[in-house]
Amino acid sequence: MGPKPDPFTGDEKLPPRASVVVIGGGIVGTSTALELAERGIDVVLCEKGIIAGEQSSRNWGWCRQMGRDPREIPLIQESMRAWRGLNQRIDAETGYRECGILYLCETDADMENRETWLDEHARPHQLSSRMIGAERTQELAPGSTIKWKGALYTENDGRAEPQKAAPAIAKAAQGLGARIFTGCAVRGIEKQAGRISGVITEKGRIDCDAVVLAGGAWSRRFCTNTDVELHALNVVSSVSRTEAIETGLETSAAGKNFAYRKRLDGGYTLAHGGVSVADIVPDSFRLFFPFIPNLRAEWPYLKLRLGKAFIEEARMPRHWALDSVSPFEKTRILDPEPVMSIIDESVRNLKAAYPAFKDLKIAQSWAGCIDVTPDAVPVISEVAEIPGFFIASGFSGHGFGIGPGAGKLMADLVTGGPTCVDPEPFRHSRMTDGSKVTMMAEV
Repeated sequence: MGPKPDPFTGDEKLPPRASVVVIGGGIVGTSTALELAERGIDVVLCEKGIIAGEQSSRNWGWCRQMGRDPREIPLIQESMRAWRGLNQRIDAETGYRECGILYLCETDADMENRETWLDEHARPHQLSSRMIGAERTQELAPGSTIKWKGALYTENDGRAEPQKAAPAIAKAAQGLGARIFTGCAVRGIEKQAGRISGVITEKGRIDCDAVVLAGGAWSRRFCTNTDVELHALNVVSSVSRTEAIETGLETSAAGKNFAYRKRLDGGYTLAHGGVSVADIVPDSFRLFFPFIPNLRAEWPYLKLRLGKAFIEEARMPRHWALDSVSPFEKTRILDPEPVMSIIDESVRNLKAAYPAFKDLKIAQSWAGCIDVTPDAVPVISEVAEIPGFFIASGFSGHGFGIGPGAGKLMADLVTGGPTCVDPEPFRHSRMTDGSKVTMMAEV
């Protein structure tokens, strides 16, 4: 089982109407609900399982600006402004701490690669990211057996606790009048004169003017039943955490095939960072051509796997009646098994690089499903064909750090006011209008 999010008690009586219904109780969905509630919008959030039950509680907990695709940089800047004041804003502990993050460089080629991103993307946006030399790297990440050439360093990047953040945000939204329901799957949308008129949940109908789909790895499945194209495939990322251990390492860092960040409980969250698992499923063939550019770029970092996931996905309906049980009720929480070979390799690499971890004890290992778009940039957009239907999904492993900013942008779009950042890079129509799929060069 995955890590246990902080408990959250949902509302009980489903209202007959709301202005906006948000589908999904992860970091993006709860952040959207909070933003709307703060603006006095009547919002309902429906989560099929528990708040933060899936990837929003299973990620690394990094809140980073560096290494971002340039299309995401304005949004992560907005999100980081939110993270820095979030504990005070919601009067709760999200675990956010400004610890800084290092991308460790072992070779001159590594340094040049990071410098390219810095020149092309960080400096134009005036990020605080900078290249540092061997001596400063040693100060920030002491005790390594590897003689690092240097690192890409962003001192005002941070970390937060995935098991705490979304539940805390949900409670704050609830306190401002948002009604939040757990164990309440939305089966589908209803339209009148072509635009959103309501949703059908397993507990009844809610009339509404707008729907925000923030369903993560489930969003494509939901969209197939509405005949909306959402190009997204899921990959499995494996993570572990240690028991409390004293290492002297406070700055989060990633090296070759290992990454770590300190936790509030004194332990560390560990990941490989160099490989994820992509299950071959029927959608792998349906979306083969949109994903060709992504596959070329990500091939070194993907481990393809053909197994039970193919059969499970093939058996899962792509269309269903709204008065029948939906796939979201049959599987409340995606809980894939961690790939222990990947975790074991990350631990070996970490111990070899930093002997301070030699006596670490793994307290728990888990995996989560990440929804990835062909260009690895999320969809945060209204669907033009269905006025009132908005999608906030496809965050491609970047959703936790970018979540508060994504929630703000989505609230801007739903309310029709000025937007905090340019929404053009995140438009849904890029998947259907023949736009060329472009990915940032790997850094």
